[in-house]
Amino acid sequence: MSESVHTVATLPTERQAGCPFDPPAELLDARRHSPISRCTHPGGKPGADPRFSSRKELMNVVDFELPPAPPGEFLLMDDPQHRRYRQPLAGKFTVRRMRLLTERIEQITADCLDAMEKAGPPTDLVTAFAKPIPTIVICELLGVPYEDRGSFQEQIDTFMGGATSDEELIAAYTATQEYLAQLVAAKRANPTDDVLSELTDSDLTDEELKGISLILLAAGFDTTANMLSLGTFALLQNPAQLAALRADPALTDGAVEELLRYLSVAKTFMRTALEDVEVGGQTIEAGTTVVLSYNTANRDPERFADPHVLDLSRQDTGGHLAFSHGIHQCLGQQLARVEMRVAFRALLDRFPTLRLAVPAEEVGLRPETADIYGVKSLPVTWDREGA
Repeated sequence: MSESVHTVATLPTERQAGCPFDPPAELLDARRHSPISRCTHPGGKPGADPRFSSRKELMNVVDFELPPAPPGEFLLMDDPQHRRYRQPLAGKFTVRRMRLLTERIEQITADCLDAMEKAGPPTDLVTAFAKPIPTIVICELLGVPYEDRGSFQEQIDTFMGGATSDEELIAAYTATQEYLAQLVAAKRANPTDDVLSELTDSDLTDEELKGISLILLAAGFDTTANMLSLGTFALLQNPAQLAALRADPALTDGAVEELLRYLSVAKTFMRTALEDVEVGGQTIEAGTTVVLSYNTANRDPERFADPHVLDLSRQDTGGHLAFSHGIHQCLGQQLARVEMRVAFRALLDRFPTLRLAVPAEEVGLRPETADIYGVKSLPVTWDREGA
């Protein structure tokens, strides 16, 4: 790559204090300079900016060779392996099937809000609302027993939260794998009415089903949980937009798309160039691992008017990259949309005086090392009825 390419510091960079919803300033500045910027990964390897292979073993971002992704963990694979695992799932996450879940999601949301109201303010919206809704939904879809959901959620938090030691991360990941191996065996022996049981009636091995389940459970819980909590935080920090959404339920669908664009909690992904590629007037050499910055792409002024403004009535949200693009586009995006539409609407209707219980700068943000951006806690309060 040419030495004239713009450079940025080792990733991940940090967000500016007081700007919890904006991508790191250094990445926004890099996008203004060029579509391609040279960076240094934590392992000291050079990087750049477009695509090609998703294979884990080709990513030269650390100072040792990475192994291939385990069977079933298709996010870090190319076709035909990627297609083998994704294809059996495609029909289980269609728009129609996800909309059929709306009534159940409404009930789960109402149960969480009932418990919040009964306990009274203040509360941590992350633990009372944002985490339990997607956790219950995805666990029911895959057939995880109710009594196991709490420990599962804790393990996912540990290995995706970006705030633990390598030893703790590996222990949580291993424990989750062991649990899923037992779950797959149980479903194969005694199928029930859930997606995992349906998948046992295929040519997928137990090892492959374990990997697929890990991807679905982790992605189905962590991404939506952080969109619900960070999205609520963003709305509370934009009172005019919040008031407009409260007043007009018809804004809900567009508001969800705008929050997805504005926040982009799945902020980056990586690809490795399989051959020399010309992008933006620069050559990316074969073998170079590149970082795709979804959050800065979703703030591109050439694509979105006033991109740093949260505008729930925005008409140009189509084409945002919050769910990625192409063959790796998020499989569960329609489920996430239904959950957010139901949950945001119900929360605002139930608690019309909802507000932060602490100054905004005291809200605990996830570190940039986390796979998914968001908040660790969101203390909120509201006026009791009749108080």
